Amino acid sequence: MRRNNHFPVFKEEGLMTKAELVVKIAEKAGMTKADAERCLNYFLDTVEETLVDEGKLTLTGFGTFQVDERKERVGRNPRTGEEIKIPACKVVKFRPGKLLKDAVK
Repeated sequence: MRRNNHFPVFKEEGLMTKAELVVKIAEKAGMTKADAERCLNYFLDTVEETLVDEGKLTLTGFGTFQVDERKERVGRNPRTGEEIKIPACKVVKFRPGKLLKDAVK
């Protein structure tokens, strides 16, 4: 397997790389891998832009991506046990929709 900084060298069980997803999309849609990769990149860019601009994206049946604010909190340095302040930050949360939940069961 060729080494690439963007993809793992050894495939972990249950892990699908972006390249493998592109191949699956191309096969299912009957398009070239280049076109499938462009489509996937457009989709990912659109999801990112929507979350930045609106804070929420719902794909009916699949699930909802939502930006949430994590409050500042106190943590501990695992090496020294010293208390450290963890600053507030924004995180993306995903809540699966009914169709996805049912498909995974």
